Amino acid sequence: MDTHRAILAIVLAFFILLGYQYLFVAPQQEQIQPAVEKTVDVQQPKVPAQGVEPAPAPGAIVPAGQPAQFEQPAQFEEPASLPVQEGRDISVENNKYRAVISETGGGIKSFKLKNYRETTGPDSEFKELVTTDSYIDFPLYFTWGVEPRRAQVPLFEADMETLKVETGESRALTMTAQLSSGLQITRRMIFDPDSYLIDMSVEIYNSSETPLQGSPYMSLTNLPFGSTAQRYLFSGPAALIDGKLQEVKTSDLEESSKILQGNITWAAFEGTYFMTGVIPEKQDGLTLKLSAEGEKINTLLISTEEVIPAKGRLQYNYQVYFGPKKMSTLQEVGHDLDRIVNFGWFDKLAKPALFLLNFFYGYVGNYGIAIILVTILIKLLFWPIAQKGLKSMKNMQKIQPKMAKLKEKYKNDSARLNQEMMGLYKTYKVNPLGGCLPMVLQIPVFFALYKVLLQAIELRHAPFMLWITDLSAPDRLMPGMDIPYLGGIPVLTLLMGGSMFLQQRMTPSPADATQAKIMMFLPVIFTFMFLNFASGLVLYWLVNNLLSIGQQYMINKQAAA
Repeated sequence: MDTHRAILAIVLAFFILLGYQYLFVAPQQEQIQPAVEKTVDVQQPKVPAQGVEPAPAPGAIVPAGQPAQFEQPAQFEEPASLPVQEGRDISVENNKYRAVISETGGGIKSFKLKNYRETTGPDSEFKELVTTDSYIDFPLYFTWGVEPRRAQVPLFEADMETLKVETGESRALTMTAQLSSGLQITRRMIFDPDSYLIDMSVEIYNSSETPLQGSPYMSLTNLPFGSTAQRYLFSGPAALIDGKLQEVKTSDLEESSKILQGNITWAAFEGTYFMTGVIPEKQDGLTLKLSAEGEKINTLLISTEEVIPAKGRLQYNYQVYFGPKKMSTLQEVGHDLDRIVNFGWFDKLAKPALFLLNFFYGYVGNYGIAIILVTILIKLLFWPIAQKGLKSMKNMQKIQPKMAKLKEKYKNDSARLNQEMMGLYKTYKVNPLGGCLPMVLQIPVFFALYKVLLQAIELRHAPFMLWITDLSAPDRLMPGMDIPYLGGIPVLTLLMGGSMFLQQRMTPSPADATQAKIMMFLPVIFTFMFLNFASGLVLYWLVNNLLSIGQQYMINKQAAA
């Protein structure tokens, strides 16, 4: 096998896989089929007072019921035609966020992260995680017995209008709503001064004389967090069901809703860097209904059916996480919430790479320098096998004239040509695969680091130096004039392309002229492909090229001595 043909195939595979992920695939996504997936036919619940049985609602869901604890409980039904009453906006603030909770419906109207900004601009607003504008579309909208879209919108009364929890112990906000059906809903949320995690309980009190049967519905409705530039990365619903991470494409929900069942540890909506999630206290026997309306995704967490006796109460407990997809933060929260940071096939290598990145950052305080140090460390680890591979390529170059003569001599006898070529390799102790093996071994490491640099929230708005103020965004040096398509000059990307071209010039060229031309054209292809990649990724590739150039220079010098 010709070494340069193998190298060409590997490099082209790089190009195809990178280009495919960049243009078509959400790199973060690893689609896993649910263990159980089915649609349940449902009968519309009866109204207790009148005993009227409406027609079944298409697509409505009631999970498999449990045996009633009381005789002849009535299925619960809320009138949906009552007018929506306007309530106050309750502001809550701690050291991590500023939130607004609406008394109308009880959902979260706004949730701004104080440690993250919308842009790198000096006057940029705090990062907003809630961009829906309807009471029933606010995250954490809760109903009992009836799906949120068909239920009465409750009007809560909070025990305070402003809550600041910046020092001391946790504090609670209590909200109570009385429904026309006789049910009373009490929501209690406990906020910690230094945590994104919120404890939430919902108590249902049945003030009527009739036992009622129904299920609780916790709704999490979201629009994408990221800008248009981030949309090629995964954004959508995710859940940990029966110990397996499941991420569902938004496109899979365009035609019909999706129903997942099992032991649900948590359900969430995620973007590249941020997430909103609900962790139910009781995780077994739950149903997750996912639906989409354009870019708006609704995640509906449905618990098993229960009966509230007359004058009785039921309580449902949850924990809520609205915040960054940062490994260390999610690990502190627990509940395997850190599983949402998913690097796909290369997860086992990517997470150690992320650890190294944060380790070096802890000493140097600059993620750009941390990327350089990680690149140097990886290069040192692969130095011996890379050295052996480059020497093998150099040896292959020496016998290329003899190989050319053999090809000319036995051009009509492929069997004899292969025999003579193998003899030539044996005589000069050359391994035709020696040049490509080191590259093959480095492919998983490269893609693992590629995933980290593309997705790690640590690089979001992280400055490096000079014009590079955001390692998660493409580098652009603004020359004071608008450049069509690019906007500015991609200096780092051009330097990367130049270094790749120089590396190609120093590397032994293939004997075949066509292959040589293709190899020299690859730097141009990679330069165009990297134009809109995160500058952190381009920095890694540039530093890796410079180190490879230095290594090749040493080998060439030794060969000339």
